[in-house]
Amino acid sequence: RTSFASAKLTMVFSVASKTLASCTRKVAKASLARGLSTSVPQWEGGIPDSVKRVGQPSAFPNEYPGMVYEFNWALNGDGVTPLKRAAFRINKPLDLKVAGLAAPKKNPLKVKGAAIAEAGSDTLLFEDFDAACQEARDLLSLSDKLYCPEGHVPGTHTGVRVISNSSKLTPDILAYLDRCPKKSPPDSMPVTCFVVEGHDTEFAGFSIEEIEVPVDSEESESAADLGYQPKVAKSVASVVVVGKTPSVANIVGGIEASHKSLEQDELERAKKAEEESNES
Repeated sequence: RTSFASAKLTMVFSVASKTLASCTRKVAKASLARGLSTSVPQWEGGIPDSVKRVGQPSAFPNEYPGMVYEFNWALNGDGVTPLKRAAFRINKPLDLKVAGLAAPKKNPLKVKGAAIAEAGSDTLLFEDFDAACQEARDLLSLSDKLYCPEGHVPGTHTGVRVISNSSKLTPDILAYLDRCPKKSPPDSMPVTCFVVEGHDTEFAGFSIEEIEVPVDSEESESAADLGYQPKVAKSVASVVVVGKTPSVANIVGGIEASHKSLEQDELERAKKAEEESNES
């Protein structure tokens, strides 16, 4: 009987010891947590600016080099749909490497442009240009890869986007253009070139058309205040160069002729606006 009581007492003491140890660990953890929290410096304004997130988080799980949603939408606006999900926006030499292309041999590259026909002239009807332009867009949409160098016409701030399936021409085109800021989301450019390599039909031409674009809210009252969206006339250019092996000279010739025509249109609008202002 004595040994039974002794064993029972030993068991109770063991359980009590374990319970006490567990409670001690919990108290120690709570004390440590409180100690750590009080040791962290507090900022009156909450989280310091240095650790705040910049911008809003976003997730595009299917994006990868050559497949960027916002750039694909920009190409759609230009009339080209990259069906093979491989359209590279090329704004600087590093973008060439991402696209798997070699760096240009010369940078900057000086190119003497070749004269090409303008739509509406005696040598090129608007209907023929429109047909060639649509065919070029369709061919580019079906291309395995699209290379899209962007930049300014050298010595100006006129933006150019070239949409091409030619890995050979792209480095030289980028080297010819002046570098321009890479906007996000990408805007349409005043000059858009459609260049198709490996086609039996040879074609080179450019066209100038007038469109209406919304006026920036900073320059006028907002659309909500006015009840409508104010717009202003603007000229844009399309250059189409198609052939077995298109030349950079033809592309540059189209770009430079387009830039010259766009400048003339802007001068004429400014002159007309001044005359109307004087009359009123």
